[in-house]
Amino acid sequence: MIYTAIKVLLTAVLVVAISEVAKRSTVFGGIIASLPLTSLLAFIWLYGETGDAGKVASLSYSIFWYVLPSLVLFIVLPLLLARGFDFWLSLVIACAVTFAAYALMASILARLGVAL
Repeated sequence: MIYTAIKVLLTAVLVVAISEVAKRSTVFGGIIASLPLTSLLAFIWLYGETGDAGKVASLSYSIFWYVLPSLVLFIVLPLLLARGFDFWLSLVIACAVTFAAYALMASILARLGVAL
């Protein structure tokens, strides 16, 4: 239980730190947020809990393929905001389009026989 609480606390601190940095500099905040810090934490937590390097490798492989559709969010959201859409509506639409991109990627990977 304490281990889980430490994981949650460390992950939350990371997210809050990024948002605080972004208040001062969106460029620096963007650089920090774009680092695969959450993936690195997931690798560390997974390996620490299982000791299974194969699971870490498999997670890394899955992340690679699913990073591609996640980029849709970072294209759609600023386009909608630049066109004057409300922030919350833009966020919902961008998330929906990103979800569709994930579904499309899963379908493409399945058709290509890529096992995740």
